[in-house]
Amino acid sequence: MELEKIRSLSEEELKGEEAKAAEQLFRIRFAKSLGKQEGVSKIRSLKLDIARFKTIARERQLATAKAGKE
Repeated sequence: MELEKIRSLSEEELKGEEAKAAEQLFRIRFAKSLGKQEGVSKIRSLKLDIARFKTIARERQLATAKAGKE
């Protein structure tokens, strides 16, 4: 998912998308352990998306904390 699309999501949507990506990653890893090779190339992109979701959430958290101190 593109960074600008991620930044435009609300907090609830961001958490929902992160949960969906984590579940997809789990399912692909589980299928891989069973010997299926479908979707293995998607693992990297899902991991990157999850990291992006967490980064944006942390940026928002820090911005809120900084605004509260000022």
